[in-house]
Amino acid sequence: MRTTVVLDSDVAAAVEQMRRERAIGLSQAVNELARRGLRPTPAPGEFRQRTARLGLRIDVTNVAEALEHLHGPASR
Repeated sequence: MRTTVVLDSDVAAAVEQMRRERAIGLSQAVNELARRGLRPTPAPGEFRQRTARLGLRIDVTNVAEALEHLHGPASR
């Protein structure tokens, strides 16, 4: 199919770069870039928080008391 399109400068630069790197024609470069854009993007994986046991149990409901426990009485 023949048609006329106007490419934005960033798209034209990407086409030209692909043409130079792969020694291909304009139509092939535009088609390949268009196909890349048509591919579905994979869904991100489920977030999982990793935890590790530190062997230290501190009640942090009272912040000043927790700091004193961790850093000594001078932390106040």
